Formats: sequence, structure tokens, C-alpha cells
Amino acid sequence: MSPPDSIANSVEPTALFGAVAVTDQTQAEDLGLDFIDLSDFAGNRKLIERFPASVLFRHFAFPLEETASGDIRVAICNAFDLECINELSVLSGKAIVAVLADRRQIEAKLVENLGVAGGTVGHLASRQVSGEIADASSEDLDRDEEASVLRVVNELLREALEQSASDIHIEPTADNLRVRFRVDGQLRQQPMPEGLGRFRAAIASRLKIMAKLNIAEKRLPQDGRIELSVRGRAIDVRISVIPVLHGESIVMRILDQSKAGLSLDEMQMPFSVLGRWRKLIRQPHGLLLVTGPTGSGKTTTLYGSLKDIRDDCQKIITIEDPIEYQLDGVSQIQVQPKIGLSFPQGLRSILRHDPDAVLIGEIRDAETAVSAVQAALTGHLVFSTLHTNDAASAITRLVDMEIEPYLVASTVSAVLAQRLVRKLCEQCKTPAAQDSVSQHLEPLQDQLPAGTTIYTGTGCKHCHGTGFSGRVAVTELLELNNHIRSLCTAGADSHQIRLAAQRAGMVTLRESGMRLVADGVTSLSEILRITADEPEAEIHNSFPTKLEGGQ
Repeated sequence: MSPPDSIANSVEPTALFGAVAVTDQTQAEDLGLDFIDLSDFAGNRKLIERFPASVLFRHFAFPLEETASGDIRVAICNAFDLECINELSVLSGKAIVAVLADRRQIEAKLVENLGVAGGTVGHLASRQVSGEIADASSEDLDRDEEASVLRVVNELLREALEQSASDIHIEPTADNLRVRFRVDGQLRQQPMPEGLGRFRAAIASRLKIMAKLNIAEKRLPQDGRIELSVRGRAIDVRISVIPVLHGESIVMRILDQSKAGLSLDEMQMPFSVLGRWRKLIRQPHGLLLVTGPTGSGKTTTLYGSLKDIRDDCQKIITIEDPIEYQLDGVSQIQVQPKIGLSFPQGLRSILRHDPDAVLIGEIRDAETAVSAVQAALTGHLVFSTLHTNDAASAITRLVDMEIEPYLVASTVSAVLAQRLVRKLCEQCKTPAAQDSVSQHLEPLQDQLPAGTTIYTGTGCKHCHGTGFSGRVAVTELLELNNHIRSLCTAGADSHQIRLAAQRAGMVTLRESGMRLVADGVTSLSEILRITADEPEAEIHNSFPTKLEGGQ
């Protein structure tokens, strides 16, 4: 057997038995068999639990119903998997009537009813019951059990990628293990097989080994990184482990390297913002800031900007913590505080390396802020991020970090604030009834042009019943003109700066979001959710009937 870690580095779909996997009704009819669409089939949990989960997952077989004659109808995807039919018949003591269905639908229904990794956990549990595993909570598992635990991890990763999840949360409870995926910014509970909690220590231990962490240390938080190849896609997984009451809580941040290829055009910025931002990132010097909370797409915007200006005439260096995506043609430095390589220290060295553009992962403290301003003053184009609620607050945040107001005014060129809002699912979005708009949403509705159709998502199989699928950015671009620079020098507060920017034509986050609502991209409740902390606008800029940028 190959080493267990090699399994995690080559995750592939489970192979089908035989040579024929039927995926549509025409092929089924050619074989003289019925074909069933499982999309809206709920499943009979009691019937399903009559069969070992490991057998159902291994054969991709989904029990449908027990007929009046006592036979059991089972959906399979391989017309020639006679071993499956025979095994299920022996296990149930009933005759099996096979119908054909799509393999992905069968797998989805098995996960829905038995949980992610239900087959692997079922196999481990059966071995424990039979006495082959003495103590399921022990970390001293043999190689076969280690491989099984790795398969559980791999199946979690596969399912997370299928759902386009950004994070996997593994949380121990008193007697089980809760798993949630963060999809489109929202945590989503995942169905998990019964008995998974018995293997939580082994799962935590295996993940710590893969991330090269200390498996003996259970009292202190630890951070690590795992590099995987999942179905031919290079995946970086940042792992954070913290001790909690019932064991160790683990969060895995999934960084799909294929997403590093996003360009500014693919980010769906409004044309007016995109054009001005492209002009800003091509200036020879200055400080450009992207602001927003964690998970608002700041890094993606900055990487897209670097890709947009990258060419053979540009020397671009970044210093990050951590490096999320690898960019060709860009020199990237990982911050390492343990050996003294901090943001300020790294930036001082970078400036001796003759760069044209510099990216600082985040301005976290006064020392980093001073270094960023000095870099911009010495003729470099500097990109960085800040955690502020809006664009105007970034100006006052730098002053709070003890940067002189006149230096802020002379170095900062623009601030781009952004949020990510969920897009309505195209498969199930419908016009909302006029009287269905909640009272707390009516003030927002009044800001829309008369006759605007408001849409809502009803929920369907494509969006897992949420009504939303995917996300898009809402933006607020504040460019510093002479008047705003004068306000900065005079020590104006964020409200005064924001008001001046609006008079100069700045579209606020909420106004940008309302344009998405007017174009049927998202819902009123979603815009209120992500702009709840935005101060009431005193000036409302012109409102187009269609979203700029054709989103």
C-alpha cells in the first residue's frame, strides 16, 4: 500500500464497477431498463438504513422503495454491476429490482441521507463493532485505518469543492462532530454520518500530520498549511486548530489556485468604477487601499489589479501573510515573524530591490502604515488593505495610526471599499409580490426607480434551497481630489470626507447595491444585510435604470 499521505495528494472520484455508467434515459432504454430522475426524490431513510452505508457508497446504489410484492427498487448507475444487485439481495433477503440513474444524483442522495463520507465512516464503525478496531478514539490506528481517516478528509474536501465552499469548520460536540461549510459567505450545516464523533481524535491527528503540526500539543492553537491535488486542481488548505471543551476545533480555508486567474474584467465591477480603477493602478506612484471586512474579496481585487499591470517592464514585489495565490511574474514574500521578517522589515528590504509596484498584504499597525506611506513618497506604487467599514474611514484610520494628515493627503490616491453580496439563483428567482416586502425594507424600496421589479429567491436544488448562488462585489471608490486632500490636511472626520466624495460623484456601497437590486441580480434583504452599518446618505447620486457593467 502507498503511504497514507499520498492518498491525500491525489484525490480522485471513486471508480465505477464494470464499463458502463448510464447517465440519460435514451441509454437506459437502449438497455431495456427504466431511468429515474432523483432530483426531487426525498428518499426513505428507514429503507436506506437497512443496508450498510459502505456498500451503498461503494456501488453507488440508492434504495428507492419496497414494492407491494416485497421487492426493493434500487437506483444504480452501472447496468452491468451484477455484484451490487447480488450483494444487496443477500443483505436484505429480498429480490432487487434495478433502475438506472445518474451517478452524481445517486451520490448526492446518499450524502443527503447518510452524510458526507458515510461509506467510509460506516466501514470504520463496522470494524469497531466486529472488534477489528479496539478503540476508535485512539490516535494509534493501523495503516488501513489511517487510510480510511484520510478518505474521510478527502471526501469532505471533494464535497466542499462541489459546493464552492471557502471554509470547512469541524467542531467537536459532547458526543459527535459537527461539520459546516461556508458557502457564499454563509455557514451551511452538512449532513454527517452517525458515529463520526467516535473518530474525531483520529481525524484531528491526521489533519495535524498533513499540516506538519505537533500532534502531541492539544493545549495551544496551531496553524499550518496543506497542499493537495483534488481532481486535477491544485488546492492550498490553510488549517487552524484551537483547543475547545470537547476536543480540538479545526477550520480549513480552501484556496483554489485556479481562482488566482481571475482578472479585473471577471470581477464584474461596474464599468465606471472599473475604468477609473484601471487608470489609478497605472499611475507611477501613490498609495491605493482596498478596504472591507474579512472575506470581502480584497485580496482577489488586489491580485486582479497586479495581473492587469503585470508586464516585462514592471518589477512587482508583494509581502503577504499568508501568500494566498501564486502569481506568475510577481515576486512574493511570506511574512515570518518568528525570524524577524515582519511587514515593515520586509518592506525596507523590498525598496532596495528596485520595485515599480509593491503590495503589502495588510496595514495592521502604525509601523506598517509608516512604511507604506514612505514607500509611496519615494516614488513607488503601493497597494494594501485596511479593515474599515467604508472608504472615507480609511483616511481617518491612517491618521489614527499616527500618520500626519498632510502625509495621508499627499500619498493616498484612492480608496476602494467593497463587500460581496449573494446573487439570486437564476433557476428559482421570481418577482416578489409588492405586499411581501418587509416593513424594515420599505425605506430601501423607496430609493428604487418607480416600476422597478424586485426579485427574490424561492430556493431549489441548484442553490441547496437558499435562493442564492454565487456572489458579486458592491464597490465604493473614493478618489482624492484637491478639496478632499484639503479636508484631510485640515483633520476633517470621515463624515465630512464622505460627504465631499459624494458631492464629487462617489457612489456609496448601498447605492451600488441598490443598482444590483434594480437589475435583478440580488435582493433587498441582502443589500440591507451587508450595508447595515452604513450611515444614511445625505446625497443620492443619479440612478440608472440598468446596472452599469452589464452584470
